[in-house]
Amino acid sequence: MLYAGSRAMTKAYQPMLKELGLTYPQYLVMMVLWEWAQSQPQEPTVKMLGARLRLDSGTLTPLLKRLEQQGLVTRRRDDEDERRVLVAATEQGCALEATAASWVSQAAGSLGSLGLDVGALRQDLKGLLDVLSQGAKD
Repeated sequence: MLYAGSRAMTKAYQPMLKELGLTYPQYLVMMVLWEWAQSQPQEPTVKMLGARLRLDSGTLTPLLKRLEQQGLVTRRRDDEDERRVLVAATEQGCALEATAASWVSQAAGSLGSLGLDVGALRQDLKGLLDVLSQGAKD
């Protein structure tokens, strides 16, 4: 059921993704960068992004490379620690946020009209993911 739900969600996002010119994984990266910029004073490292998205560097690095080639993100070495790579959305990447927010708001409204509590659903799914992730570590 989770797999079917994931596929249905990805399919529901396809019109928005097409308009943004992003794949679903690229959209998730951008979403984290947008949220990060609003709440944190410094850009996240690749490692921090990976932890937030639950992606390893072998998966995340090619995504970031493609986003950088599209002019949507920048990657730069941290001046204080050359081993760390900082990632930020460019002005062009930030410009996509308003379009994405409009689409997400419409989708949340649709779910709400069905009587679903989107916030509670998100918390439940996060809890499930945390439990499953913890079980995978044991």
